[in-house]
Amino acid sequence: MNIDTGAIVTATEANQNFSRVSKLAEKKGHIVVFKNNRPKFLLIDLDKEPQIEMTEDEKIDFVAARILREHMAAFEELAK
Repeated sequence: MNIDTGAIVTATEANQNFSRVSKLAEKKGHIVVFKNNRPKFLLIDLDKEPQIEMTEDEKIDFVAARILREHMAAFEELAK
């Protein structure tokens, strides 16, 4: 992947000013977040980035599966 130097932010900047960083991701399509001077994270605008094409239902399913996986113990306890 080629990295546009205008689409690089530091982890500190992303943490302190996520609103600006997310707007930049909307404009550019994606943002690379550097941590300790190395690329660490990729923030993708799912509506614009052609690498990941999902329907709205697929996006919801993806997020729901992640939430379920992360909180499975709590859901199992609630199911009792």
